[in-house]
Amino acid sequence: MTDLLYREDAYLARAEAVVLAAGAGGVELDRTLFYASSGGQPGDSGLILAGGREIAVAGAVHPEGDRSRVLHLLAPGAEAPRPGERVELRLDWERRHRLMRMHSALHLLSVVLPYGVTGGSVGEDKGRLDFDMPEPPGDVAAIEARLNELVAADLPIGAEWIGEAELAARPEMVKTMKVKPPVGEGWVRLVRIGLGEGTIDLQPCGGTHVRSTAEIGRLRIGKIEKKGRENRRVNLHFAA
Repeated sequence: MTDLLYREDAYLARAEAVVLAAGAGGVELDRTLFYASSGGQPGDSGLILAGGREIAVAGAVHPEGDRSRVLHLLAPGAEAPRPGERVELRLDWERRHRLMRMHSALHLLSVVLPYGVTGGSVGEDKGRLDFDMPEPPGDVAAIEARLNELVAADLPIGAEWIGEAELAARPEMVKTMKVKPPVGEGWVRLVRIGLGEGTIDLQPCGGTHVRSTAEIGRLRIGKIEKKGRENRRVNLHFAA
C-alpha cells in the first residue's frame, strides 16, 4: 500500500521514499508524490534519484486497478532502484501544475454547463468534458465570460471526505453518468469550490487541484463537437 502524499498536499514537488518493489514493469514505493492516471487525469512524470542516478519516470498507474498501489513507469532503458533503497522523488512540477489548473477549470465548466457528464479528459494545454446535452449551447461567448468571472472571483478550492453511505444518499453530488466514484474504503474524497453558502461546486474527485480559481488563469472555450444523438463535447483551453 502506497501513502498518496498528493491527497494531503498537491503542491509537494519533492519527497523521500523507500522502494517496495522494482522490476521491468516499474517501481512501487512506500509513499509517492506521483498521481496515478485515473478520472481523466494523466499520471505524473518526473525523476527518482537513487545512488546518485537520475531515473526518469514517464508516468504512473494503479496496477491491476488497485487504487491503494501506484506503479511508477520508468523511461525505456532506465535502471530501476533496488528494493529497500531510500530514494528522492522530484515531480515535473510545471507539467503537474498545468494539469491541476486544467482539472480545476473543468470543474468550473461543469458548473456553468449544469448537465450530466458522460466523459472527460485533462491535458496540459486543453481539456474537455462530454455532456448529456441534446443541443449545443446557444451563447458560447456568455459561457466563456461566466467561466472567467468565476476564475476572477478567486474562490477557494479544497478537499474533504464523505462516508460512502452519505454519498449514496446524495446522488445529486455525482455529476459523472458513466463513471461512479470508487468505493470500498468507506470514505470518498470530495472537492469543494467556494466556502459555506458561497459553495458553487461539491463533487467526488480524487484528482489534484489548485488552491483557488484565480490560479487557473483565463480560459477560452474551444470547439464544441457532437458525439452522439444527445452528447456534446466541449473543449476548453487556457487563454494564454
